[in-house]
Amino acid sequence: MHKKDIKLNLLSHSEAKVRLLNEYLKRYINIISNDRFTEKINIYDLFCGQGLYEDNKEGSPIVILRQVQDTYKLLVERKTDKIPSIDCQFNDKDKDKIDILRNAIIALSLHNPSSGNLILTSQDYKEEVTRLARTFKKTRNEKHFVFIDPYGYKDIRSEHLKSLMDCGKKCEILLWLPVQHMYRFSENGTPEALLDFIEELTQYKEWVPNDNVWKFVNQLREGFQKSLGEKYFVDHFSIKKDEKTVFCLYFFTSHIRGFEEMLEAKWEIDTENGRGWEFSGNVPSLFYEYRTNALEQKLKAYLATKRCFNNDIYEFTLRQGYLPKHTNEIFESWQTNGLLDVYLSEGVKARKGAFYVKYYKAGDANNNKVYFKLK
Repeated sequence: MHKKDIKLNLLSHSEAKVRLLNEYLKRYINIISNDRFTEKINIYDLFCGQGLYEDNKEGSPIVILRQVQDTYKLLVERKTDKIPSIDCQFNDKDKDKIDILRNAIIALSLHNPSSGNLILTSQDYKEEVTRLARTFKKTRNEKHFVFIDPYGYKDIRSEHLKSLMDCGKKCEILLWLPVQHMYRFSENGTPEALLDFIEELTQYKEWVPNDNVWKFVNQLREGFQKSLGEKYFVDHFSIKKDEKTVFCLYFFTSHIRGFEEMLEAKWEIDTENGRGWEFSGNVPSLFYEYRTNALEQKLKAYLATKRCFNNDIYEFTLRQGYLPKHTNEIFESWQTNGLLDVYLSEGVKARKGAFYVKYYKAGDANNNKVYFKLK
């Protein structure tokens, strides 16, 4: 009998990872397919593995193909006017895994040529990222989603992520990192691979030692954000396997609506550790990390810095990893308790509950409908 490991079996924390991938793709493919602009959606899994495991669990490429199949079928049934081609590329340097994946796809009848092309490759990750970055810049009316689930982290570089996204809001990336292992190494004499990783995000001398893995997770997110710049959005989703093992998915996009979609997928999942967040006077909602009134505190601090309109609050909320509904809950509580005034842009008080914390199309002159004042 084989020793149970990720090479032969899909472990529980990987199931959670694949579930988040599936929840996001369900939204992503449906929205892009109905935008009447995109002609092709390209989905890449650069460390795809064998897809089907000995315990009959399904890995990322099988989940991706099932989602493509389901969405395409639904679009056809709806008689959608302009259905984009949905191309999938699955890559793994191990050719044996690609052979297993190819056989699984055939056995399960998971590829419908009418929905798009299927490409199976066995290329080096760094070479493939470089090639894709060049390709993305040349594409027109196409969108790209890249899933990166590496065997470790030594090949991952922020510059590679930025080169993929620097193509005119066409690309989004989901990156899986073994943060618990990275955190342990950071405590006990930082190895060269981790030193190089951190140095690229921020100067190592500025890296603050952490006393727990959750702070390390957040510091990595802040490092990615600093390295990539404010025109990109970065968030993370933590998966706790056990008391000693934490993994993390980092999400990158340059499009705020895509960022909100990922946050919605994240919040929909009841994570393994079942932790939540709360703010004063309200029932806690499910969250992925810990109970905190951090959003309430951060909103108070942000509102004190300037006159904040609804669009400002929308982006600020997302960048903190929360959804508009969470800010609306806080604003409703504040307004009910006489702590918040809301004004129309011309200075007249808005009707109660009119916060307009939601997505608006870029360039709309009427986006800033109301602004907020704390008493």
